[in-house]
Amino acid sequence: MEFLNYFGAVFEPVAFGLLLIGTIGGLILGATPGLSPTMAVALLIPFTFHLAPVQGLILLGAAYTSTVAGGAVSAILLKIPGAPANIATTLDGHTMAQKGEGARALQLSFLASAVGGVIGVLLLIFLTPYLAQWALAFGPSHLFWLAILGVTVIGSLDSASVVKGLLSGCIGLWLATIGFDDIMGAQRFIFHPALGGGINIIAALIGLFAIPQVITMFAKGRRPDETEVIAVQKHSIMAAVREIISRPRALSIGTITGAIIGLIPGVGGQIAGLVAYDQAKKFSPERAKFGKGHSEGVIAAESANNAMVGPSLVPLLTLSIPGSPTAAVLLGGLLIHGIFPGTDLFDNHPDVAWTFINSMLIGQVLMCIFGLYVASLAARVAQVPQYVMAAIVLGLAVFGSYSIQSSMGDVYVMAALGIMMYFLERFGFSAAPLVLGLILGPIAEANFIQGSMIAEATTGMGSYFFGGTMNIALIAIVIASIAYSVWMELRSRRYISKEEIYG
Repeated sequence: MEFLNYFGAVFEPVAFGLLLIGTIGGLILGATPGLSPTMAVALLIPFTFHLAPVQGLILLGAAYTSTVAGGAVSAILLKIPGAPANIATTLDGHTMAQKGEGARALQLSFLASAVGGVIGVLLLIFLTPYLAQWALAFGPSHLFWLAILGVTVIGSLDSASVVKGLLSGCIGLWLATIGFDDIMGAQRFIFHPALGGGINIIAALIGLFAIPQVITMFAKGRRPDETEVIAVQKHSIMAAVREIISRPRALSIGTITGAIIGLIPGVGGQIAGLVAYDQAKKFSPERAKFGKGHSEGVIAAESANNAMVGPSLVPLLTLSIPGSPTAAVLLGGLLIHGIFPGTDLFDNHPDVAWTFINSMLIGQVLMCIFGLYVASLAARVAQVPQYVMAAIVLGLAVFGSYSIQSSMGDVYVMAALGIMMYFLERFGFSAAPLVLGLILGPIAEANFIQGSMIAEATTGMGSYFFGGTMNIALIAIVIASIAYSVWMELRSRRYISKEEIYG
């Protein structure tokens, strides 16, 4: 219970002021398409140079947690995920906003984020030594099978057809190969100089989700029957609290999934949200409502992407292995101040480590308070006429894509992917599986190549990738996931056929 001795340091005037600034600023940055948590933390690092180490980490940690939650604002209101971690939130959140339930969706997202985030940080506090040993047990073969598991999840994610879902995922896996091979340095599918560095995930995210929306809104024009604004229904915060309490299954699945995935180095919150959404859908008796504005989808996705924040810091603080891209930037912030994470961190710098962790716990509460306050105000964005919203979203899409690397190449990639996705959606394909394939591609490829090198020098490919308890368990889950997705689709088709026959 050593961490209790350092709670007072968080409430010192300068430290608490930085916590407030980081929380409010993170919510704003998170709601801006194109500004991911990693980018937000990286932008703030120069401002920590003249701060004490613990003060700088409080600012960065607050921005990290609130940016992840803030991304739900644009995901729900504009169907543009503020960060990759908010992809799954768009699936039901935006539909709720279209029904006039934007305030309710935002309230549920911030409450779920707070619950998941608090539990994730508590895991960081109490289970760090044990979780670090478990995280270290994952090698290239295990991470490869985890990526493949993510691909099988694609089959039932936001798609009426398992085949179309898997095809969308395969397109994403192919897009992930564009650029230079990280191992051999060979060129692959570089049709234009803009593709030399591969496809940036943020540019792809904006294009795949935003541009089809923009084209659809512009296609409706300014006809009076098409420009009616969406009525925003007021929603009580206490009603949202009661609804969160009444959905323990979605909240538990999201929190547990986020905590486990956050612990695994290199996987990231974008996977946590999508996997949690998929599992909540599979275990829910109301699975037919998912994708049509079901609150369980929002709760599962948002609790997962914040629950991964705390555990993602476990390998960073104990083993110097970042558990996510944002954790890697935080590692840079530590090193700048001469603090080296590792087994001795809590012995040599307990004041820095525990004050930083405590600030993240308090930051989750502050994020929820400020998020709930702005939810009803932000929801009014849905009342803007569609032709006006289309122009605003297009401007944000171009700005967000260009700001990643100050390159027009990213803007061209964003536009090309968006136009492609617009036509794919006409044939029943979905953006979410495609994005998941794009994210998982580099993880699967890098770990397969590393595993192959290790296997050739040791026991051979078959034994390395298919032997061992953990590999066998992951392979079994992959097979079960595919079988379950196919079974659920066949069952759904039989149900629809009976409805048509018997009325």
